[in-house]
Amino acid sequence: MSSTSPPRSGQRGKDRYRVAAVIPAKDEARRIAATVRAARAIPHVDLVLVVDDGSEDATQHIARDAGAVVVRHSHNRGKAAAMETGAAVVAMRDTPERPTRALLFLDADLGESAVNTAALVLPVLEGQADVTIANLPPQAGAAGHGFVVGAARRAVTALTGWTPNQPLSGMRCLTREAYEAATPLARGWGVEVGMSIDLLRAGYRVLEVPCDLRHRPSGSNLRGQLHRAAQYRDVQLAINARRVRYASRRLRGKPSGRPSR
Repeated sequence: MSSTSPPRSGQRGKDRYRVAAVIPAKDEARRIAATVRAARAIPHVDLVLVVDDGSEDATQHIARDAGAVVVRHSHNRGKAAAMETGAAVVAMRDTPERPTRALLFLDADLGESAVNTAALVLPVLEGQADVTIANLPPQAGAAGHGFVVGAARRAVTALTGWTPNQPLSGMRCLTREAYEAATPLARGWGVEVGMSIDLLRAGYRVLEVPCDLRHRPSGSNLRGQLHRAAQYRDVQLAINARRVRYASRRLRGKPSGRPSR
């Protein structure tokens, strides 16, 4: 694991015993059951919540049968909106007499490999990090050329002083405090890079953790190319919005966060 930002004072892991796995899902009927079952097997996870983001298949029913709590968007609102819905539902299920749950965000297509995100949980629960991000092995069948990842990596480095290995990794565990500090989330596929930039500049501690995960890669067909184009668009929107925000704060003489070392 690699530490990336300075410790925040007053952060403690001893009070964080529970974790909610939040799984945004869109038309994942083939994989969602295995993902849910694997998430339920992760130590300290006591709630698995699937946010069905306007699926046209049986995702919601299969997820519920597999043991997940399911909430549904009536139409597709995008990954960031699904994450926000999931986090809000978890907050409603937290109770004052119990510790606030940490949030473990998982992609719906991980299948049985989702259990390996257990490595993300303990550093957060034990107070070693405020945010952990999964570092995935090379994925068989991936057809991308790293263009979007490279652009995201360069932007994170420029804005925070940290160079991530996988800036677009969607599997991440974070404290409720860190999640709230990252809201509102960047839209669409820019959510991860926006979250990383905002939290690092705010001084939260981030770790990248190797996780043996397998997900469905984007192919070289038209659908895969359109996905990468949309991803690049959203990533650039998230990056540019933050550049404008920080520049505006500097002009007004307000703190804009300090790059992490």
